Amino acid sequence: MTVEPGRTIETERQTTRQPRRIGRIVLYAALTVAAVLFVMPFVLMVSNSLKTAQEIIQIPPTLLPEHPTLQNFAFVLQNSPYLVWYRNSLLVACTVTAVTLFTSSIAGYIFAKFSFPGKNVIFVVMLSTMMIPAPVMLIPNYLVIDFLHLLNTLWALIVGSMVSAFGIFLMRQFIAAIPDDLMDAARLDGAGEFTIYWRVVLPLTGPALAALGIFTFLGSWNDYLWPLIVINDQDKMVVPLALTYFNSQHSQRSDLVMAAATMAVVPVFIVFLIFQRRIVNAFVLTGIK
Repeated sequence: MTVEPGRTIETERQTTRQPRRIGRIVLYAALTVAAVLFVMPFVLMVSNSLKTAQEIIQIPPTLLPEHPTLQNFAFVLQNSPYLVWYRNSLLVACTVTAVTLFTSSIAGYIFAKFSFPGKNVIFVVMLSTMMIPAPVMLIPNYLVIDFLHLLNTLWALIVGSMVSAFGIFLMRQFIAAIPDDLMDAARLDGAGEFTIYWRVVLPLTGPALAALGIFTFLGSWNDYLWPLIVINDQDKMVVPLALTYFNSQHSQRSDLVMAAATMAVVPVFIVFLIFQRRIVNAFVLTGIK
């Protein structure tokens, strides 16, 4: 290392480290601001759920409730079929997640390890559907559901979400990295293709399945627009749609809406905390950037 006269090696190192420290400070400050902006809506929602309706609209507003109360939660649970809506959301989200994991993994296995005429064309056409805006597909999907006589049923929320182009792509990327020798060895032992898929491929795709399961569950749980179109009966509502139950044409019970929304976020929060590392692992292992 060449050092100018009058300067020591340690002085050179300190001069080099100083810009790095400044860069880290700026980066950490930006991340802190971003974290506060992302967390603030959740904090306000929980805070307002513990306030009375008058305290929510008071001026100047307060961040934390002066006299926290759980009456909003009690009113929601006692004066509305909220638990029924919660059950519907869990049933739809869990069913959609389970079926999507099966269809995506088996289709990803076929696209990754089998050769058949038109495979690349079919795969490209399937991926192209990811570029179609979701609102464009609302009318065609509605006509299909109407033709199947599934309107105003929970099946209307399940059938249209059982196949995911993104899920197939993710699983195909992951399974393509599995050595073919494992499948060949299983075939030599007399295993059929479905047995290979079930006993060889699936156990090795845990991170990808976990990541896809999280995305699918959260997407189904938070869906509002599609249930709004195909569900009319109150007992068939899911949680995002049921939040409108506490609003009327001339008034809005913000305190009750905040309490119901806070309870709706609980499963999402739990799932994310438990499986957040799986998402990163799946993307790293599949090479998605």
